[in-house]
Amino acid sequence: MNISVNWVDGMLMVGKSQSGHSITMDGPSEIGGENLGIRPMEMLLLGVAGCTMIDVVTTLKKMRQDLSHLETKVKAERADDYPKVFNDIHIQFILKGKDLDSKKVEKAITLSADKYCSASIMLGKTATITHDFEIIE
Repeated sequence: MNISVNWVDGMLMVGKSQSGHSITMDGPSEIGGENLGIRPMEMLLLGVAGCTMIDVVTTLKKMRQDLSHLETKVKAERADDYPKVFNDIHIQFILKGKDLDSKKVEKAITLSADKYCSASIMLGKTATITHDFEIIE
């Protein structure tokens, strides 16, 4: 995988993915940013949420679950000292669908966390990652 990030000005950067998509990143004002884009550490959490979501959706489809909506909410705590890694990450899955089986949902989330989601498995080397889920009919 190859990506590039170009510095624009201050702390403003534009990243370009191998697939041709761009994203704006910026830092907070206290370090010279102007809040014109997402923070790089926020992108890591978005990557974890997106990675696990792909796994869960794919697995639930294979399990013939009628999923109509999935949202993940991620709450993370960082270390106080540099390099200020993530210490704790909690991912909440909110699912909607017809007759969703909670055991299948739990299995799909566990498979993602333990086997498939490269992003969460990598971050799990420095952080404790927990999950829960809520099914809304």
